[in-house]
Amino acid sequence: AEPIPPLSPLPVRGYILMDHQSGNVLAEMKSDERMEPASITKVMTATVFLENNPDLTQRVQVVRSDVYQASTTKLRLNDRLTTDDLLPLLLIASDNAAARALARVSPYGTEGFIRRMNEKAAELGLQSTHYADPSGLLSDNVSSAYDMARLITHASQDERISAIMRTQ
Repeated sequence: AEPIPPLSPLPVRGYILMDHQSGNVLAEMKSDERMEPASITKVMTATVFLENNPDLTQRVQVVRSDVYQASTTKLRLNDRLTTDDLLPLLLIASDNAAARALARVSPYGTEGFIRRMNEKAAELGLQSTHYADPSGLLSDNVSSAYDMARLITHASQDERISAIMRTQ
């Protein structure tokens, strides 16, 4: 097949169009340039949270640190829900408080969770990626379009994540 010509001009710093089955890059522009992954960070949050097959019926109470300056959230202080309820909020609504709550209640705790996100990035060969928080709010989170495409390909192999990602 003929390669797809570059999609230009786009109002983006970089992009990649990758066949997730073959890994072939169909089109790209500056796909290895480091930039803030913003809410795509939450795909790694879901991946790390689910990697140890947690009890998704675990009850969680939203605390002040979850909602403090969360900007995008449907959660309120003292809300009670399950981790299974938090995952769609994380991946569909891009809920920052949900990301923080999942990291907090994980076996790692918040700081250990961020460390594990970076370990997982290294395990997946995401060489341009570094995480500073589980929500994507901090500008210290960096990655590349290429790394994010590889992360999404990996995460979509987990049916628990891909089922949420396919939700319309």
